Amino acid sequence: MLVKILGIIDLIAGLILIISISSSISQSILIFFGFILLIKSSFGLLKDFASWIDLVIGLIFLISIVISLPTILIVIIAILIVQKGIASFL
Repeated sequence: MLVKILGIIDLIAGLILIISISSSISQSILIFFGFILLIKSSFGLLKDFASWIDLVIGLIFLISIVISLPTILIVIIAILIVQKGIASFL
């Protein structure tokens, strides 16, 4: 059950990244999901690849507040985290 909840968080984070391409997202939402993904990465204690993905994407959420990232990078990261979220339902 916990894995499915964490997968939903991944899907929502991916959708927020996709939406952020076409419109501006509130900084508080980016900060919230950045910290959620950083906390989520600590559950795996950085022993598996999935927790490293959460760590990197959480940092990218926080970096995107200050720096405008290229669209292709955001698309690749969004696809990666959505794919990780879908895999948690299988």
